[in-house]
Amino acid sequence: MSDPLVLIPARLAATRLPNKPLADIAGEPMIVHVWRRSVEAGIGPVAVTTDAPEIAEAVTKVGGQAVMTRSDHASGSDRIFEAVEKLDPEGRHDVVVNVQGDLPTIDPAVIAASVAPLADASVDLATLVALIEREEERTNPNVVKMVGSPVSPGRFRALYFTRATAPYGDGPLYHHIGLYAYRRKALQRCVGLPASVLETREKLEQLRALEAGMRIDAVVVDDVPLGVDTPHDLERAREIIAARRKP
Repeated sequence: MSDPLVLIPARLAATRLPNKPLADIAGEPMIVHVWRRSVEAGIGPVAVTTDAPEIAEAVTKVGGQAVMTRSDHASGSDRIFEAVEKLDPEGRHDVVVNVQGDLPTIDPAVIAASVAPLADASVDLATLVALIEREEERTNPNVVKMVGSPVSPGRFRALYFTRATAPYGDGPLYHHIGLYAYRRKALQRCVGLPASVLETREKLEQLRALEAGMRIDAVVVDDVPLGVDTPHDLERAREIIAARRKP
C-alpha cells in the first residue's frame, strides 16, 4: 500500500437541505470542515471533487485543492474515479479514500482507520461500522446493517449489507458508515460494472462489489459520524463544532 489519496465528493443538488455543502457552520462552509478533518487524518493528500464552481471556490479560498468533475455522474464513486484519473494520471496513488462531504464532525482518526484492512492483499475495499446501541435503529431501513464474519478483533469480512434487520437471532448488529477506502484497481472495476440485482433492490451501491466477488472488510469504530441531511442535523453539527471550540 502506497500513499493514499483522500477525495471528498460534493454537490449542491440536495432536496432536503439545498446547497448543504455551503451551509455555514461556525463561520465556514460545511465542506471546508470536512476538508479540514480529512487533512487532519494525515494519511495523504486531500481534494474535494465537485461539479459546482461555488464549492470549488470555497475550498480553494482556505488553501484546499478542488477538482471539477462532470455533473452527470450516477454516484459518488463515479465522481471520485474521474477525479483520481485527473489528479493522478501516472497512477502513483494506489489507494483512494472516499469521505462523504456531509460529515463535518467526523473524527480524523476514523478516516485514518479506514485504510488499515488494505494492508491485507486479499482485501479490495475497506469501510467502517459501529455497534448499534439504540433499539429503534435495529429496524430502521435508513440504518444500513453490515452482516459479516469476524477476522480479527474489531474487524469483519463483510458478507452482505442490508436495510433489513440482520443477522437474525441474538447478538450485536452493526451500523454501516458510508466511508470507503478502495484499492485503485478495485475502484476502476466497480465503476465499470453495471448496477447489480441486489444493489438495485437494496439501493446500496457497495453490493455491486460483493456480487462481483470482491472482498470488503469493515473496521469497528466507536460511533457513527453525524451525517447532515436535514436542517435539524445542521443545527446539531453547529452545536457540536461550537462545543469543541470552547476553551
